[in-house]
Order: sequence, then structure tokens, then C-alpha cells
Amino acid sequence: MSKTWFITGAARGLGAAITRAALAAGDRVVVTGRNRAALVEAFGENSDTVLALALDVTDAAQIQAAVDAATARFGGIDVLVNNAGYGHLGLFEETLAQDARTQFDTNVFGVFDMTRAVLPVMRAQRSGRIFNVSSIGGLAGGASGSIYCASKFAVEGFSESLADEVKGFGIHVTIVEPGFFRTDFLDSSSVRHTDNPIADYAEASAAIRAFYDARSHNQAGDPAKLGQALVALASADQPPIRWAAGTDAIGVVEAKAAGLQAELNAWRDLSASTDGDFAFREEPQTEMAWS
Repeated sequence: MSKTWFITGAARGLGAAITRAALAAGDRVVVTGRNRAALVEAFGENSDTVLALALDVTDAAQIQAAVDAATARFGGIDVLVNNAGYGHLGLFEETLAQDARTQFDTNVFGVFDMTRAVLPVMRAQRSGRIFNVSSIGGLAGGASGSIYCASKFAVEGFSESLADEVKGFGIHVTIVEPGFFRTDFLDSSSVRHTDNPIADYAEASAAIRAFYDARSHNQAGDPAKLGQALVALASADQPPIRWAAGTDAIGVVEAKAAGLQAELNAWRDLSASTDGDFAFREEPQTEMAWS
């Protein structure tokens, strides 16, 4: 049975690859992006399978208008792909407060607002799939990723919590964690670098910039294959909450899991020593264990 997809940031990169895979599978796709002309150039004018809409995910009113147009045209939304976003890379002390706010407006609040607009449609259907495109940087931070990784960590915490809230309505949420994929992500047309140099960081900043510049358009991941994988996940009976894309992403997940276990074991006694001396002790919590 064919599906209706709603994909943000669809004009290029992973969004375009996911769109092509969904169309190849015989599905309908609402393609959105800030520049509608770029969408038309990539996928043609509106048709029985494509609806191209201008959408800036930082504009809540535009989001609602796009969702209304999508449901009016195709009758519902089966798959939401929150893909729109960008990376702001640089050492934290060299970033400005506005850099972080702008990064979160797109990568985090854009995802919140987009999801909030689509959830009523999916609840009414009692079905739906939400793919929140994070990054392996949403699981493991590193130098130069302070505000970008912070935004993706936020998306992951949101997604894990949301998945528990909406599963009773037949809605599945999957966090997509790509490694390095051959897109424009590291290109000057997409990535943003800090522009507030501090002399003490000059050598480190130059090395990090050179590292990313050397990898731009030379990444190992194939966007077309990621798109095909998401089409498969969209039909899975029990899709994962977290899905790593690429062998480099698998390596990061494995290293993170091993590191967490090792650190937990090393400090286990001190961690356990903070329990109170109560008459009864609750079973260890696996959900909502935060304070």
C-alpha cells in the first residue's frame, strides 16, 4: 500500500535522496524547503505523486499551512521526515550566543514545531512514522561540535520521550543517526563555522577546519542507500527507536556503549553510595529515571 511522505529540507542532500527512494517505491511525497524553485528543479512541478511547498521550519505559521496543504492534497501524512537542519561547527568559546540560538531554532525548535503540526493528523489516522534525522553527533560529542551536537542530543532526548508518548496511537518514532555521508553538509553552502577567533585556539581551530574541508564531498556514506533503507524502515512492523547509518556510525555506537559500561563499572560503588537508607527500596527504574 502506497504511503504519503512529508520531507523537510528535500531539495538536496539526504532529503533529496530519501525523496527519490520514496518515489521509486511508488509513494507520494510532499517535498518542502525554503526555495520552492529548487524543489521543482529537482522533482518537477506538482503531480499525482509530488507536492512541492516552500517551507522554512523556523516559521510555525508556514509549517501549519504546509501540513494543511499536504492533507488537503493527499488525505493524510503517513511518514514525516524531519530532515531540515545544518551544522554550526567550531570551538565553543569561539562561538557566539546567537550562533547557538540560531542552530537550535532550526535543528531543535523546527523539529518540535513540525512534529506538533503533524501529530494530530497521525493520531486521527491511528498510524504514522516519524523519522527524526539526527547525527552520530547526537550520541557522541567531540571538539568543534559543541552547539551542533547539543542540538542533536536535544533531538534524541525529545524523540525517545515522544516515542513512548505516541506508541499507543500506532505512531512509531525513529532517530536516524548518519555518520559521514556524501552530501553538501560540509560544503560552504551548508555548514557554518565560528567567526570569533581566540588566539589560544588558533592551532586547534585551523586543524579542525582542515579536517572537515578535506572530507567535504569525500564522505563514505551513500545518500541513495540511506534513502532506500528509510523506505524499508517505514514498512517495518517494529522499527527501531535509534538507527545508525553507516559503518562509521556503527563504530561510534559500539565505542559509546563500551565506554558507558566501563565508566559505570569504574564508579559503580560511589554511584550506589548515594542511595538513602529507607525501609524499602524501589526496583531500579528504566523509564523516567531523571530528576
